[in-house]
Amino acid sequence: MAKLGNENITWTVSVVFCFFLSLVLATASTGDEGFDKELEVEKLFKKLNKPAVKSIKSPDGDMIDCVHILNQPAFDHPKLKNHKIQMRPKFLPKGIRRLGESKPIPQMWHQSGSCPKGTVPIRRTTKDDILRADSIQQSGKKISHSILDLSGSLNSASSTHEYAVATLTGDRYYGAHASINIWKPNVQQSDEFSLSQIWITNHDDPKNHETIEAGWQIYPGIYGDDNPRLFTYWTRDSYNNTGCYNLRCPGFVQVDPTVVVGSSLQNNISVYGGSQYVLSIHIRKDQTTGNWWMHVGNTSVGYWPDSLFNHMSVGASHVKWGGEIVNKGSNGQHTTTGMGSGHFPEEGYGKASFFKHISIVNANNDLVSPKNFNPYVTNAYCYNITSYDYSNDSGVYFYYGGPGRNSNCP
Repeated sequence: MAKLGNENITWTVSVVFCFFLSLVLATASTGDEGFDKELEVEKLFKKLNKPAVKSIKSPDGDMIDCVHILNQPAFDHPKLKNHKIQMRPKFLPKGIRRLGESKPIPQMWHQSGSCPKGTVPIRRTTKDDILRADSIQQSGKKISHSILDLSGSLNSASSTHEYAVATLTGDRYYGAHASINIWKPNVQQSDEFSLSQIWITNHDDPKNHETIEAGWQIYPGIYGDDNPRLFTYWTRDSYNNTGCYNLRCPGFVQVDPTVVVGSSLQNNISVYGGSQYVLSIHIRKDQTTGNWWMHVGNTSVGYWPDSLFNHMSVGASHVKWGGEIVNKGSNGQHTTTGMGSGHFPEEGYGKASFFKHISIVNANNDLVSPKNFNPYVTNAYCYNITSYDYSNDSGVYFYYGGPGRNSNCP
C-alpha cells in the first residue's frame, strides 16, 4: 500500500485546515449579518410601536394599539418636538356640509372594541411587516419612482407605475374632496399594488415634489394581505428620503380615536352590479394654522403639520384624482393587477369604479367644483378614464380603471 510522505501529509493537513477555517469564518460572518439584521428589525419594531394604554385584536388579524395622543410616532420628528397639538380645525371650508356624507366608514376593528378618550388607535406594525420590505430602511415607504410632471404626463424614473388620473393645474389649491367607491381588485403579486386616491402636490421645486395623498389601496407587500385599506402618504422630496405610509414614520398627527389609518375596509367592498360602498376623503389646509387636515366623512382624523413641508405653505400647484398600479411585468407579460373595480370605465355605475362629488378648496376657502380637468392614462388598453361629467346627485364625477392584462394589453 502506498504511503504519504511527510511533505504530502503536511500539505494535506494545511489544505484541510484552511478549508475549515474559511468555512468557520464564512459561517461567523453570515451569523453576524443575520444577528445585526435581527437587532435592526427589533430596534425599528420598538420605535414604531409605542406603549399602548389598551390593545384590541381585530377580526381580520390586525392588532390595534390605543396609544396616548402625546406618545404617537409623529412627535419623534425633529420638527415636531415642541409641536402643540391642534385638536380640531379652526373652521371647515364653506360647502362641505352640503355633501351630506357625515357617516364615517366602519372598520373591522370596531367589532372588537374602542379606544379610550385621550388615545389614538394605531395599527401595530409586525416584524413580518418590516421584513417584507426590500430593505429595513425602505419599510413603510414608496421607492422613488415615476411621477406625473407639470403637464400631467409621465416623468419616467421607472416604467412600472401606471395611472388613470384626472389632473387639475393652473392655480393654487388649498384642499380637495372626493367620494370613491371601494373595491377589491386582483393584485397579482406581493410587490405590486392597486390604489385609488387623491394627490395634493406642490411642484414649485422641480427636483423635490411635495405630496399629500389619501384613499384606499391593496398592497400585500405592506400589509401582508389583499384587503382594501384606508391609507395616507406624504413626502417633501419626490419619495426619495422623506415620508411614509400611514403612521409608519413621524409626520401625520392623529387626533381622532375612532379611525385607524391603515385599517381594513373589507366589510365595505362594492358588489359588481349591486351595492356600492363609498369612502369619502377630504383634505384641506387650515388657513389659520397652515396644517393640512384629513377628514374621512365628516370625521377630522388628523393633519400633516405645515412644518413638514418647504413649499406647501403657499398651497398646492396640482390636484389629481384617480388610480395607480404597479406592473412588474413578470415573465415578459403585463400584470393582471386590476385598477378600481378591475373593469373598464365604460361599464358605468355599479360595475366600474368612480370618483364623485369632486371638489377643490380655493383661496377663499370655498369648496367648488373644478371645470378644467386634464385626463391622463399611461396605457388605455390596460386602464382608462372617462371625461368628467356632472349630475345633481353625484356632482362632478368620472369613471376609471381596468383589468390590466387582456387581449389588447398583452
